[in-house]
Amino acid sequence: MRNSFLGSAWVFALLLLIPDQNRVAQATPSNVIAAGGPATVGAEVTQLRVDRFEDDREPGSLRWAIEISNADPGPNRIEISAPEVGQPLIRLNSPLPPIKGPLAIIGTAWQQDGRYTVIDGSGYLNRDLQSCPGATDGQFGTNIRATSFPGLALLDTREVTLQGLEIRNFCIGVLVLRTSYSEFIDNRFVRNIGGAGLMFSGDDGSGGSTATTTNNNKVLRNLFYENGDGLELTRGAAFNLVADNIFDAGEDNLEPSQGIEILWGNDNTVVRNEFRNYTDGLQINWGARNYIGANSFIGNAFGISVTGNANVIDGNEIRENGVGIAVRPEAAQTLNRLRRNLLADNGQLILRCWAGGSCDENLPRAGIVFGVPGLEHVEYVGSRGRGVIQNPETSPHICSSTNHLDGCQLPPQMGLQAPDLTSVQLVENALQVSGRVIGPPAMRMEVEVFSGAPGTNEGARYLGSLVISTDAQGAVEFIGRVAVADPGAAITATVTTAMGASSVFSAPIRLE
Repeated sequence: MRNSFLGSAWVFALLLLIPDQNRVAQATPSNVIAAGGPATVGAEVTQLRVDRFEDDREPGSLRWAIEISNADPGPNRIEISAPEVGQPLIRLNSPLPPIKGPLAIIGTAWQQDGRYTVIDGSGYLNRDLQSCPGATDGQFGTNIRATSFPGLALLDTREVTLQGLEIRNFCIGVLVLRTSYSEFIDNRFVRNIGGAGLMFSGDDGSGGSTATTTNNNKVLRNLFYENGDGLELTRGAAFNLVADNIFDAGEDNLEPSQGIEILWGNDNTVVRNEFRNYTDGLQINWGARNYIGANSFIGNAFGISVTGNANVIDGNEIRENGVGIAVRPEAAQTLNRLRRNLLADNGQLILRCWAGGSCDENLPRAGIVFGVPGLEHVEYVGSRGRGVIQNPETSPHICSSTNHLDGCQLPPQMGLQAPDLTSVQLVENALQVSGRVIGPPAMRMEVEVFSGAPGTNEGARYLGSLVISTDAQGAVEFIGRVAVADPGAAITATVTTAMGASSVFSAPIRLE
């Protein structure tokens, strides 16, 4: 999603809401910061209890508690009580005021027995993408610049914790705009259709990025289900941690776009998450130095789609996707490191193409594919987003042997070629591998060796690596040993330069 400053009129009206003194007086101080509360240390915590599920401004309602907390910002803690049976449900009639931290909002039912406290937007929002307008007139839906109608909004603040909540049926579940040091733990984000379940943005108010405003947030152990995008890290969002979450596009998603989109976001860490049934499990658009490790990507059109520089895609399980890792061309030559990823059974004909993926039946599909068109390219076949009209005259072309238009974009990864394996054989309880590499001259390189099922051209099992150096002409012949593989396995390899560019898989050799 191409998001922006929350400039909608509703937010300014909400900012004018000032709690009266009678409500403020109901706050109860505590000298102990409860587990999971605000990160501010050594300060007295004000505790507020929500024990009414009607959406009004009366004492005990969520709206009342947020207004009181905002009138005297934290460290505060709002605990939503749990009924003895059933799921706590707060169906909103209008947007809540933006939250000011430090503040923790805790659904106590989850801490007791795993029930989530539901904050639901269906009381005032239709399940219709046109209900989620963008910053540009006429645009609507997930993949546009917009921040309309979030369930909870964190604006220009810090140190907010959300735990044990299910936030559903909004355009955006939670908007985190120029907000840092906040935590989102053990929540569910469900059917937030016009943006994302959780959106981090450093938008400067005009669509530009800010580098120091949306940093050091944590997203841990959440479920993202049937949102347009699950999570967005956009416009300068940096140094955020995303770990141990499940992202599932579901079966009734109006725009099943990305599990995570990183747009001009840098230095974020995404580890041990699961991504299923999206257009792109994870999409990096012109981000730098993001680390994507130990995740699983299953059943997406593209498991991972990447532009940008110095991103590291490391040790992921990537299987049963259309394309496992798609590296897209861009105007500048960039280098992204692909290492120790386990890829199997990709190449599926998954025609899912919401601002990513591809609905081109002739697109090459494999474990790793370079030069794949993205929604920014003229050659892209798919939806760029409902309500979005792309001008082909201003969109770049991808250079090819028959297309050398001015300004076309060259193949990524400096056109690095895969190794040429010449032989594999079992020798003394090891697999001896030999081959040839052509690459940059006088360059240290690493050849990674994999095995896969007979007749495949991917790498389901990592066997080890060989360190080599090219000569002055950029060539090197190599021989070395890695772990054994089963007879009949297909042996493949990739190569990575010291500068950080990785190749696609080599042609396989059958181990006899």
